[in-house]
Amino acid sequence: MNSAFKPLSDDDPLLLSSPLMRGVLKTAEYIEAHGGIGLTKSGAFNRKFVHWAAAAFDWPGYSEEELFSINKVLNEWDFPPVSDIHALLQEFKLARRFKGKFILTKAGKELVAHPGRLFPVLASNYLFRLDHGAHLRAEDGILESWDIFLNVINVEANHGTSQPALRKALYGDPEPSAYGFDPIASTLYITVLRSLCWVGLLHEEEGDAGLSDRRFIKTELWRRVLRLETDRYLKLRAVD
Repeated sequence: MNSAFKPLSDDDPLLLSSPLMRGVLKTAEYIEAHGGIGLTKSGAFNRKFVHWAAAAFDWPGYSEEELFSINKVLNEWDFPPVSDIHALLQEFKLARRFKGKFILTKAGKELVAHPGRLFPVLASNYLFRLDHGAHLRAEDGILESWDIFLNVINVEANHGTSQPALRKALYGDPEPSAYGFDPIASTLYITVLRSLCWVGLLHEEEGDAGLSDRRFIKTELWRRVLRLETDRYLKLRAVD
C-alpha cells in the first residue's frame, strides 16, 4: 500500500467524523469506567456492553431502534461494528483478555490518549489488514489491491459517484443476470466501500434505485488524511 495517512492533531474535530474512531474511543471509555468489558464463555463481548454500544455508538445504518426491531436481545454478532472493533483491538494488541474481561493494553491506553496518532493506526489496520470478506465464499472474492481501490475511488468519488459506476471503473460492466444480482458489486460493497464509510473516508447515500444504486462521495476526512498517486489528476482537472 503506497498511500500514507497524514497526521492530525489530537483535538481535530474531523477525527470524530469517523464512526470507527468514535466507536473505539467510546469502547475505551466504557473499559475505563467499568474496569473492562465482560466476556461470554466463548470470548465474545457480553450483552450488557453490546446493548450499551447500540445506544452510544451512533453508527450509520445501525441505530438502537433498528437493531432492537430485529432482535429482542443483542449479542456481539448482531451488531457487526462491535465485532469489528473487538477483532481490531485484539488482533493488533490494543486490548486483551484478562480474568474474564477485555481491557486495554499499555499501547492501547497510550494511543487512546492521543487520538491524532490513534486514527492512522486504526484506519490502516482496519482497511488493509482486517479480513472483511472472511464470511464470503471463495468464489465471491474480488481481485485488486487497496492501492488500486483507493486511487480509483479517489478520482471517481471526488464529486460523488454510484456503486454501479465504481463497479464498472474497477471491473467493467457486469455479466447479464436473470436475477439482477451482481456478486462482484455486492462483494465490493461489503469488503471495500462499506469499510471506507465506517472508517469515515466515504459518505454513503441511498440512490434513486435503492441499495443497488448507492452513492458515495469522499468526506473531508479523506481529503485531509490520504496521500494518493492519483491526487495529481485531481489537480489537473481543477486547472482544466
